[in-house]
Amino acid sequence: MEQKQLSVPSERPLPKCTASPELLAHMATEKYLYHMPIYRQLQRFAQNDIRISSSTADSWMSLLARHIRPLYLVHKLYVLGTNYLQVDESPIRVQDKDKPGATHQGYMWVYRAPMQNAVFFDYNPGRGQDAARKQLKDFKGYLQTDGYAVYEQFGIKPDVTHLSCWAHARRYFEKALDNDRLRASVVLTMIQELYAIERQAKTRELPPEERHNLRLELSLPILNRISKYIVENRKAVLPKSPIGKAMEYSIARWDNLMNYLKDGNLEVDNNNIENAIRPLALGRKNYLFAGSHNAAENIAMWYSFFATCKTHQINVEKWLVYVINHINDTKPSLLKNLLPQFIDKNLIL
Repeated sequence: MEQKQLSVPSERPLPKCTASPELLAHMATEKYLYHMPIYRQLQRFAQNDIRISSSTADSWMSLLARHIRPLYLVHKLYVLGTNYLQVDESPIRVQDKDKPGATHQGYMWVYRAPMQNAVFFDYNPGRGQDAARKQLKDFKGYLQTDGYAVYEQFGIKPDVTHLSCWAHARRYFEKALDNDRLRASVVLTMIQELYAIERQAKTRELPPEERHNLRLELSLPILNRISKYIVENRKAVLPKSPIGKAMEYSIARWDNLMNYLKDGNLEVDNNNIENAIRPLALGRKNYLFAGSHNAAENIAMWYSFFATCKTHQINVEKWLVYVINHINDTKPSLLKNLLPQFIDKNLIL
C-alpha cells in the first residue's frame, strides 16, 4: 500500500515546519481542548496511512508554542491589568527529570477577569505565596478567592477589596447536614434565597447598577438574617463539629462574603473560574502528567487561550489558524486584537 505524504504548504508561517497551520491548529486543539494525547492522534493518522514520527510531532508542537508565546504574554498583561480578578489554583503532576519515573506536584494558578470574560493560567512548581505574589504584587481592585490563606496578604492591602465565595461557604453547610440537619438546613435555605436573587438579576439581564440596587434591597436583609442566626447558634454547637466549622468559616470571612454588594459587576461566587479549571482535571486523566516544567508552562498557555475562546463562543481551531497566519505581521502594539476576548469574530468565520 502506498504511504500518503503530507503536503508542504508553499508559505510556512513557522520556519522549519512542514505542517500547515490547519494541521497544527487541529493537533493542538485535539490535545488541549479535547484531551487527546499526541501519540493517540498519531495512531489515528497512521490508520489513514499518514505516518508522522513522535519526534516530528513534538517538534511541531514546540515550534507552535514558541510561535504564539508573545500573544500569551500580552494576554497576561490584559487579564492581570483589570481591577476585578477571581483566583484559584489546581494541582498538576510534572515529570521530574532528576528522578526517573517520579513526578513533581506543580500547580496551575488561574486568574479570571470577569469584565473581559478571560482566563489566564500560570504554571508554578509550588503552591506557596510567592506564586501569587509575583502576579498580584501590583494589583488594585476587587480580588475574589476561596479561603486559602495565601490570599489574605493581598486582602489586607488598602487598595484591594477582598471578596469571598458564597459557593465555598455553602459547601461547608452542605457537609454539615449529617451532623446537624436543622441548623445547616436553615442556613442553606437562606443561601438559596441569595442565589434566587442572582438568578432573577440574570434572567432580567439587569445592568450592573440595577443589579447593585436589587441586591441592596433584597439580598442585604437576607445576609443580615444569616449572620444573626449564626451568631445566635454558634455557641450551641461544638467548634470542631461540621456545623461548627461551617459557622466559623463564614463568620471569619463575613466582611468578605458581604463585599459583593459593593458593585453590581461583582459575582456572588467563584464558580465561573472553577468551571474554567475543569479541563485541567480532564487532561490529568488522559495524559496523566506534563513531561517537564516547560511542557507545563505550554499547557498553561493553551488552557488560557482555549478557555477564553470557549467563554466567547469562538471556534478554537479557526481562531488558532488565524493567529498562526497573522501573528508575525501584526505590530506588537496591535497584538491585543488577536486575543479571543478582543478579536473581531468576523475575521474567523
